Amino acid sequence: MPLRAKILHPAFQSLTAEMSTSHTAFAEEPGDDPDDVLFGTLYGVRTIELNRPKKLNGLNASMIRKIILRLKEYQSSQLASILIIGGAGPKAFCAGGDVSALASYIAEHGDPARARAGDYFGLEYTLDHLIATYPKPYIAYLNGITMGGGVGLSVHAPIRIATENTMFAMPETGIGFFPDVGGSFFLPRILEGWTGVYLGLLGKVLDGVEAYYAGLATHYLDSSVLGNLTARLGELVFRDFESLAERLKTIDRTIEEFSTGIPHGKGALLVGEMRRAIDRCFCHDTVEQIVEALEKEKREQAAAAAAPIREWAEQTLTTLREKSPTFLKVTLRQLQLGRRWDIAETFQREHHIASRAMFHPDFVNGVTARLISKPRKPAVWQPASLHEVSSEDVDRFFEVPEGATRLELEEKRGLGNYKKYPFRSLLGLPREEEVERMVGSRRVGRRELVEAMVKGREGKVGVREKVEEVLERCCSVDGEGKLVWQGEMRKSS
Repeated sequence: MPLRAKILHPAFQSLTAEMSTSHTAFAEEPGDDPDDVLFGTLYGVRTIELNRPKKLNGLNASMIRKIILRLKEYQSSQLASILIIGGAGPKAFCAGGDVSALASYIAEHGDPARARAGDYFGLEYTLDHLIATYPKPYIAYLNGITMGGGVGLSVHAPIRIATENTMFAMPETGIGFFPDVGGSFFLPRILEGWTGVYLGLLGKVLDGVEAYYAGLATHYLDSSVLGNLTARLGELVFRDFESLAERLKTIDRTIEEFSTGIPHGKGALLVGEMRRAIDRCFCHDTVEQIVEALEKEKREQAAAAAAPIREWAEQTLTTLREKSPTFLKVTLRQLQLGRRWDIAETFQREHHIASRAMFHPDFVNGVTARLISKPRKPAVWQPASLHEVSSEDVDRFFEVPEGATRLELEEKRGLGNYKKYPFRSLLGLPREEEVERMVGSRRVGRRELVEAMVKGREGKVGVREKVEEVLERCCSVDGEGKLVWQGEMRKSS
């Protein structure tokens, strides 16, 4: 059976059923590969292994259905205490949804396929929302390429472990699409300042350490310890009355037992002068204004002989010109609106945008040029420039026709709806607003505040470096040696 038939036809054979909440909606379909996801048990741990290593564990409808059914089963089981998801093979956790098969199917069958293709994304977003509201500890091993659909399987998890193999990105604007799988929610919230807009528009790839310092991962470990960590987590026993927060904190301390620190020579990317430049350039309301700010940055840094930032501005401009003009504008609008959406509305709105995107020529053109053609070639965007994309063109992606139904999501017995991630302050590195509150609530010197925050995070690796960077960038010292917050209010939600 052709690959596109194997991946896509089952998703299209029962589109109405896929939007329901019954178990039968996610039952195995003819042509599903029985081994594309492997499930395991180790005492209270349930493991989910994406098993298409030759396709970099690209996510298809068959895999999505299997995972949804197992998550629902584990949610009801008193024996399943912790869920861990990872990918088979040495290269990837999950390189994304199988958009190559989707674009090929649309290219062959035209508008009827476009009309149906949006429902594949509805199935995917149903799984992502289930993960985002899951009522049990869910851990993602980001060991390898983690992009697109792989981000959707991981970034909404309360615990996300990066390794030396992690390559994290949302590269959708380069294939004529937008950063979906909840990008409207996590890019403005997890990432600080205007770095979410920067990464969403550019599709910049972060390594494991960079993802950890940016907040996209809550932990950093060497990949060699993941097997032993899984076994150790299997030994944990929770008391029935322990809350999810208490269980997550126990898991957090257990993970830290395996930490060996940050590799020598590795550090954060979105910090210091780079971070200042990102915030200056990507704080604007339109893509055209962002481009103008980058041009200004390039001129001013050249005059100041500041080579690193000048080179960054030049490279950023070059990269932006390679992206779809339409979806650069759609993405910026999406991130502006997404700050106000709750987690359910995020996936419902993104489902509508994705369905509209299937009818835009840039999706098939972009995927064909960048992912299918060998060798890769530049995409031919329609229209080809930013000034040709009107506000009305962008508006159409966000208009919901009267009488249109929203994607029905799995919410029973989950965490419910929310506008902020429930455990963001409990896990991972401290955020800038935490540092700002500490500075504002007490008159302390730099060393005292750093030591207090390191102690508060129980010596977690990277806390000292993160806090010191924030203080260096956002604080001054008064005549008595006490810290004074100078940084502007952050735009993360």
